[in-house]
Amino acid sequence: MGRPDRTYAAPLVFDPVKFDPPAARTRMSQAPVQSFTAQNYSPPTVTQFSVFLDNRVGKLLELLGTFEQDPVCQVCAFTVQESSDYAVVRIVTNHSATARQILRQHRLPFSEKQLLVVELQSPTGLSRMCLTLLGAELNIHFAYPVMLKPAGMPSVALSVDDLTLAGQLLRRKDFRLLGECDLPRPNA
Repeated sequence: MGRPDRTYAAPLVFDPVKFDPPAARTRMSQAPVQSFTAQNYSPPTVTQFSVFLDNRVGKLLELLGTFEQDPVCQVCAFTVQESSDYAVVRIVTNHSATARQILRQHRLPFSEKQLLVVELQSPTGLSRMCLTLLGAELNIHFAYPVMLKPAGMPSVALSVDDLTLAGQLLRRKDFRLLGECDLPRPNA
């Protein structure tokens, strides 16, 4: 997502212990930020499960069916990467603890990763989000749309180099970040 002719000496790493709010304010934004907020900020995140499946007809349907049987846990977003022998299905649910139990119960191999979910409130929201992250030289590893949208706004699940720094920057640019508790729940 960057320019191919540009290389970077070292990745940008956020270290809250060495974080200097006055110096950071001049680098990131001219907006005043209270120091306790800048030092202790932890953005809301969601858990992504990367489920490893044999690349065979019907396996995705079986996986999604395991979640449809549960009254609490819904798949809010998913994407599939496939190869000739296997597929990796990345899913975000509205209840990660239940999703973890379901995957273990069905003995499906999986890994977990924390992601940001960013609500895009304008037609240019996606471009503004990318520009904000580019300004801090944060790489976007992958992104995919969220299907269940709170308040009907389009949202994107996002994996970046540094969740905390990305969260701070996006909040300063008035993006709404969503956590698991913000994702729609089934009607009880």
